[in-house]
Amino acid sequence: MSWGTELWDQFDNLDKHTQWGIDFLERYAKFVKERLDIEQNYAKQLRNLVKKYCPKRSKEEEPRFTSCLSFYSVLNELNDYAGQREVVAEEMAHKVYGELMRYSQDLKAERKHHLQEGRKAQQYLDQCWKQMDNSKRKFERECKEAEKCQITFDRLDNDINATKSEVEKAKANFYLRTHMADESKNEYAAQLQNFNAEQWKHFNNAIPHIFKNLQDMDQRRTVKLGETYRSFAEAERRVIPIVSKCLEGMVSAAKAVDERRDSGIVVESFKSGFDPPGDFPFEDFSQNLSRTGSDGTISSTPKGDKDRDGAPAPRSDPKHPMSRTKNKLWLFGKKPKAPSLEDFSHLPPEQRRKRLQQRIDELNKELQKEMDQRDALNKMKDVYEKNPQMGDPSSLQPKISETICNMEKLRSEIHKNETWLSEVEGKQSSRGDRRHSADNHHHAPQGRESPEGSYTDDTSQEHHTPHHRPSAPQHAHPNPDPHEFDDEFDDDDPLPVIGHCKALYSFDGQNEGTLVMAENEVLYIIEEDKGDGWTRARKQSGEEGYVPTSYVEITMEKNSKGAVTYI
Repeated sequence: MSWGTELWDQFDNLDKHTQWGIDFLERYAKFVKERLDIEQNYAKQLRNLVKKYCPKRSKEEEPRFTSCLSFYSVLNELNDYAGQREVVAEEMAHKVYGELMRYSQDLKAERKHHLQEGRKAQQYLDQCWKQMDNSKRKFERECKEAEKCQITFDRLDNDINATKSEVEKAKANFYLRTHMADESKNEYAAQLQNFNAEQWKHFNNAIPHIFKNLQDMDQRRTVKLGETYRSFAEAERRVIPIVSKCLEGMVSAAKAVDERRDSGIVVESFKSGFDPPGDFPFEDFSQNLSRTGSDGTISSTPKGDKDRDGAPAPRSDPKHPMSRTKNKLWLFGKKPKAPSLEDFSHLPPEQRRKRLQQRIDELNKELQKEMDQRDALNKMKDVYEKNPQMGDPSSLQPKISETICNMEKLRSEIHKNETWLSEVEGKQSSRGDRRHSADNHHHAPQGRESPEGSYTDDTSQEHHTPHHRPSAPQHAHPNPDPHEFDDEFDDDDPLPVIGHCKALYSFDGQNEGTLVMAENEVLYIIEEDKGDGWTRARKQSGEEGYVPTSYVEITMEKNSKGAVTYI
């Protein structure tokens, strides 16, 4: 359906319609602009959100829990998703909004041209009509004047009183007006014919052609809108596969969460290697009461807790660290702070092993770098020796020497840390992955944690821990006689009990005069440590001997001689 034939008389309405079409196109372009702004802001907010919750620490410090790793994977996928939103915004900006704005400018120019042509055609037709109308009016005036002249001539010609000159004058005037009317008639006929021809051309050629151009322009505008609608949708469709992969990645990250593995990581991260605390020994306070006879004997002590010769049982010291077990065992209390040591001996065994292994791995990486650098320098030196013009080989020697020196230092550090690691692993294997041997306890630094977690109250002294098991006292008994300890036990009167102790570790007592004890076994103290690292103890069975002071947890009687010792 053509506008030229159907809407030949609707120039003004078509003018308004085409203007509305361009306004609608620009309105849609504004919509796309606001939509892509939303996409850009959304992507920016997503990226800021990811940046806010992304780990800012190094990978070594980050938790290794599957829930955390999955969350970081979700953040990475979300960051990729934000990138796809940016792609959508970019597509809309270039292929939709930009195209619409360019096309809008072209439409405005084309519409203006067509309307100008239509107005020119209309102005020309109006001009023809005015000329025709003027000739028509002139013809009408001339005819009226001729009629008046005819009436005047007829009246004078019939008037007997009129003179001949008056009649002749009226007749001449009548003929003149008639001639002028005839000329006006001819001119009017010519103008009318011309106007009709121009009007036919106007409404059958010029206007249909102009309206057809306007119709084509409007149809192209409509097609362009449809294309941009499709491009708008395609901008979203193109990113759907990648967005789907991002969502699938999030789902995979969710499936990767493993609660059992996380629980294992917690155990691995915080496992100390210590054994749970043992039972507290029974403290018999009735040993100091006098016995008046068999009937009056106070016998509330459980069987086996009395000394066979009736010696008084030890009394507890309320100020003794045993009364502060909560702080010492760290089960629910606060772990005492200890200074960081190079060998990590301030850490629990399991954590110490992990830290040592981590340091060894780092040192090995550094050593490998130094070795690679040495090899590179040696190759460069060989090249210089073969091609002296490229460089002086001797200039590389200081750097090679420095690298070799660094390698030796690293090897030394690795050896030292491997020694400590083998020591820790040896302890763990001897105690079933949770127990330690008694290494590093004979002279454990006082005022610090011992490797097994015990704590000393005396902070006045610190000693370096030798890496060997306690042996027979060296200070009080150099080169001891095999029967020296036996002679001390040959006294007829047994020594009185001055306290009691609990074995922290088992002791095999291979040397003469030493006493075999099992872990958590309760012994009576009959002689304090004289400074040689050995304490004389008595079993409940009556067997006596020396035990390493660092192997036991001692509680002394208030009224006994010597200070309270806690290892």
